[in-house]
Amino acid sequence: MRGLWTTAPRRFDIGCSIEIERTGESLHAHVTLDRDVGIRPGDEVLIQGEPITVKFGEQLNLRRTATVVRASPWKRMGMHLAGYLELTELYDVSFSDGRVR
Repeated sequence: MRGLWTTAPRRFDIGCSIEIERTGESLHAHVTLDRDVGIRPGDEVLIQGEPITVKFGEQLNLRRTATVVRASPWKRMGMHLAGYLELTELYDVSFSDGRVR
C-alpha cells in the first residue's frame, strides 16, 4: 500500500471500456480501466470524448481514454474525514419514548 507521499504522477491517461444500458430491466453505466491503478478517496477519473447518449431500450459498449487525476494528500485526508462524518449521519440514537406530546 502506498503512503500519502508518493512519486507517482498526479495525472495520467489510460484506456477504458464503457458499458451503458438503458432498458426496462436495467439502467447503469460501468467504466473498467485497462489495468488496476488503485483509485483512492479523492481521485478523479475523467472520460475523454463527446458525451454519450443512449436511447431507451439500447445497450452500448465502447472504448475511450480516461484521465486519472490523483488527489493531493490534504484532499485525501479531507475525503476520509468527510466520509466518516457522513457515516455518523446514519446513526439514529434516541432516548425518547417516541411519543409526541
